[in-house]
Amino acid sequence: MGTTDSAVVVVTGMSGAGRSTAAKALEDLGWFVIDNLPPGLLFSVAEEAGKAGMAADRVAAVVDVRSLAFTTDLNAAIKELDARGVAVRTVFLEASDEKLVRRFEAVRRPHPLQGDGRLVDGIDRERGILREVRANADLVIDTSLLNVHELRKKIVSFFGGEDRPGLKVNVVSFGYKYGLPVDADLVVDCRFLPNPHWVPELRPMNGLESPVRDYVLGQPGAKEFLDGYEEVFGIVAAGYTREGKGYATLAVGCTGGKHRSVAMSEQLAARLRERGMDVQVSHRDVGRE
Repeated sequence: MGTTDSAVVVVTGMSGAGRSTAAKALEDLGWFVIDNLPPGLLFSVAEEAGKAGMAADRVAAVVDVRSLAFTTDLNAAIKELDARGVAVRTVFLEASDEKLVRRFEAVRRPHPLQGDGRLVDGIDRERGILREVRANADLVIDTSLLNVHELRKKIVSFFGGEDRPGLKVNVVSFGYKYGLPVDADLVVDCRFLPNPHWVPELRPMNGLESPVRDYVLGQPGAKEFLDGYEEVFGIVAAGYTREGKGYATLAVGCTGGKHRSVAMSEQLAARLRERGMDVQVSHRDVGRE
């Protein structure tokens, strides 16, 4: 995550979206994690970590909205760190309003910005405050459909492996009828290919099974699409790396997220790995039907 002597990962996002789970996962991976850190102290943490000889890319700070003037403080702190040669990567956790409401109700706690209003008022206010932070984040993780174990697994997939140079890529298949993944950086649409759903013997299967895979990849335009998008993503990935972006989520969609998108996701991931990229694959909507 950068070539400087020091580095800091900032974990932030919506209250109730899983910051504590992410922090615990990083701690279990051997990271030095500081919770509820005021943004103005980020440089001091990075400086002290360097003096203590801590490994680069193994220091994380959890920053939440309870700091007044949160956005200004955090953006200013990140700019200061960049100017002083400290690499900063921001991980933003979010979830849908419905999921956040359910989580707060389950633990019977008020939202930190709720005040005398309703729970949804606090959530809406927090989204507004964090809008710019989310827009500038290196990695956005939507936890709406994740339990704590799945979120932990996702954190481990991004931060638990061996240190590798270059971009870490998450390829996720999805179904358009279930909505776009909100954490996607790029979206690929496979609905131009014939749908195996209408082939009776293929309908019960998914894109991980060879009959479906062979059917999808054998369609006119499938190979040309993979060839073309592999080249396009190579250009995008190189630009992301030059700009210091450490993570990218590539969402591959079809109607139900069961056949075409799954097969094409696996193929794209294999091609990107051959280019030397660090790639994880997940299939969001397989099994939802």
